[in-house]
Amino acid sequence: MKKRYIFLIIILLLAGALAYLGRATADPNRPITWGVTFEKDFAAKLGLDWQAAYLAIFDDLKIEKIRLAARWTEIEPREGEYSFTELDWQIEQAAKRDVKIILAMGQKLPRWPECHTPGWAVGNEDALLKYIETTVKRYKNNAAIIAWQVENEPFLPFGKCPPFDVNLLDEEIALVKKLDNRPIIMTDSGELSIWVRAAKRGDIFGTTLYRWVWNEYLGSYKYPIPPSFFRVKERITRWFVGQEKSFIVIELQGEPWTHKQIYEISIEEQMKLMPLAEFNEIIDYAKQAGFNEYYLWGAEWWYYLSKNGHSEYWEKVKELIDSNRQN
Repeated sequence: MKKRYIFLIIILLLAGALAYLGRATADPNRPITWGVTFEKDFAAKLGLDWQAAYLAIFDDLKIEKIRLAARWTEIEPREGEYSFTELDWQIEQAAKRDVKIILAMGQKLPRWPECHTPGWAVGNEDALLKYIETTVKRYKNNAAIIAWQVENEPFLPFGKCPPFDVNLLDEEIALVKKLDNRPIIMTDSGELSIWVRAAKRGDIFGTTLYRWVWNEYLGSYKYPIPPSFFRVKERITRWFVGQEKSFIVIELQGEPWTHKQIYEISIEEQMKLMPLAEFNEIIDYAKQAGFNEYYLWGAEWWYYLSKNGHSEYWEKVKELIDSNRQN
């Protein structure tokens, strides 16, 4: 417990130093690209028709970029038996609307429990590489896919995952590079990680950006760091990885985080954890952080709320996208 408090104090001191170093603010009216992440199982657990929710993201929100995940548990539930039907449909629908796709692959992918390895394949490195190879080969000729994401925050020890093996990660990256020449995105925690290890391995670096988080020792709390934290962190990382890399926010918090899954608590509790005012503040904060491309996290939740009498979040994102398109 004492170590955790010391860590929190260090974070506060670092935040103060970074705030001083990054006093210049980003132009909030600059051109910004807004995308989303979508995960069909999460939508289904919210009680939604996941296909209807998915199409609404394109046809109502008018999103033009999306991150999808090729979950290994769905792609190859049994050894050698592949099922791409539902992912094919998602990619096809996006392509019809000229929506650009980031496709994430690996054993650690977005949404709890983070690692999604079929039971038969636990500890089987060759099987992991084979699933990645099969997935890339299936979609490498699809122009809608603009980048591959290899694993999700691999350097962050979070979720129900096997011990991290950096050599295996490098094998995955090398395999994807061998199979296709589209950019590889590597991701890491915005607040808790040193970006250099991930950034140097990818063509594009994607950070997460969260404001309200939950910890079993501290409960729910707001990160005490200014937007300049991210701008300075990017500058420092570029000293080590070069100036040519692109930096984006791959996961911008847009839903509550607590000790339970959203679908396990009431709508009233959900909105208490993430009131609209905080939702708006997160978006304003993100604009100040200085990036030019953000993938919002929580599209399934906004759609769920809109179907339950609370369309404010959905409409806020629609307004955000509309206003940016007009610029």
